[in-house]
Order: sequence, then structure tokens, then C-alpha cells
Amino acid sequence: MKSYAVLPALAVAALAAPTEDIEKRATPHVYLAGDSTMALGGGGTGTQGWGVYLPYSLTGVTVVNDAIAGRSARSYTDEGRFTTLINTVVSGDYVIIEFGHNDGGSLTPTDNGRSDCVGSGSETCTTAAGVVVQTYVTYLTNAAKSLIAKGAKVIISSPTPDNPCETGTCSYTPNRFTGYCKIVVANAGTGASFVDHGQYVANEFISLGATVVDSYYPIDHTHTSPIGANVVAAAFMKGLLCANDNLAAYSKNTTASIAGSCI
Repeated sequence: MKSYAVLPALAVAALAAPTEDIEKRATPHVYLAGDSTMALGGGGTGTQGWGVYLPYSLTGVTVVNDAIAGRSARSYTDEGRFTTLINTVVSGDYVIIEFGHNDGGSLTPTDNGRSDCVGSGSETCTTAAGVVVQTYVTYLTNAAKSLIAKGAKVIISSPTPDNPCETGTCSYTPNRFTGYCKIVVANAGTGASFVDHGQYVANEFISLGATVVDSYYPIDHTHTSPIGANVVAAAFMKGLLCANDNLAAYSKNTTASIAGSCI
């Protein structure tokens, strides 16, 4: 069985940069935009977000975890969080975006403020209250293009999987948001890249087996324990290195030093 050292959690405060600062920072910032699976505190007691452990795999950068529990591409947009990021980043920064767990569901009969309009393009939906809702692809494309225009590099990451072993047999099928992520990267063009985080996590979890993986999900099938989150963070780094992403230049690890194979 593979073992993973659990690293101490680190709360990283967001550091706002003046909007007129267009020069590169001496130390690039890596901003994380996502939901509870990435956020400090995870999804509740006994869980932790994988973004908490990412700083321990990187050197020469400052990681700023702006992931917030319960958010989706839509609500992160509507709350102005992407706007804040766009106003904060400077040339040479990185932004890792990973949503999907809260983006599904229906807008009717009750709109929860998180669900996106279903579609892979510019479709819109209108709620019973008259709110026009965009697609996951539109929300993230708009954010990515604006961040890239500020000189940031954007990494669109597929969502982490729900427990792929909860039935006792480990298996994984990517959901529609993985495909949407690839469309966002194509839309955003140069400056955007894709990491199939969901597949890398699933591959490692399947190799570990149901007994180990079930222990990583203490409260539900979505949120991982600190040990599980550490494995999930390692899987992201594996994907980053295998893709030879620009951010990989700051990795403390080599591709071979992280469990699993490139896909």
C-alpha cells in the first residue's frame, strides 16, 4: 500500500495587489478559485480541501487559496469573486480554477443560486424570478479571458471525483464538466491550459482500492479527509507535471516522484 505524509494545514491569506501594478511580482502568486473540495476547511468536520496542501509541492511562488465552500462557476461570478481576482492578478501570476460539484441541478422549481444553465456554449436560461443564468462554459470562459488579459496564466482543472469506490468496486466515468473544461480552454486560447485532475485522482484512488479510499471520505462521497486531500493535491501535481504546464517549473517534485502514470 502506498503511504503519504500528511502535511500541516496552512491558512494562506489573500493578498490584494493594487490594480495599477502591471509589473511582474518578484514572487508570482498562484490563486486558487474553487469550491469546498479545494478550500480551507473542506466540507466540514474531519475533511480538508486539497488546495491547503498544494503550497508544499511548490517553491518560488505564493499560493493564495481563494476557494470557498458551496460555490459554483455561477455563484463565484455573481458574488464578484472572479472580478476581485481579475483586479488583483498581475502579469506572471497563475490562477487554478476548479468547479463542478455545485454547478449541476435544476433551476426549477427553485433556483439555489448555484446551478448553471445546461449547455456547452452560450446558451442561457431564465429562472422563475427572471434571473438570466449562463452556462458553466460561459462563466469560466469570461473569467479566463479577463485573467489572461491581465497577464495571468489560467489552469482549468476538471473537478475531483466523488468517491469512485463507494459501491465496493472502484470505477470512474468523467462527468460533463470535464468536457466543459476542455471547451473553456479552447475558448480562452493562449494563456489557458487544462489539467484532468478528476482522472488523475480517480486513477490513484482505484490503485489504492476501496478500503483505503473509503477511509478518505469521512462524512460523504464528496469531501476528503486531510490524508485524502493530500493525495488529491499530489494527483494535481502529477497532472501538472505530465502536461509540462508552465506552473510545473515551480514544482518541488519530478514526474517520477509522484505515484501514478501520465495520461
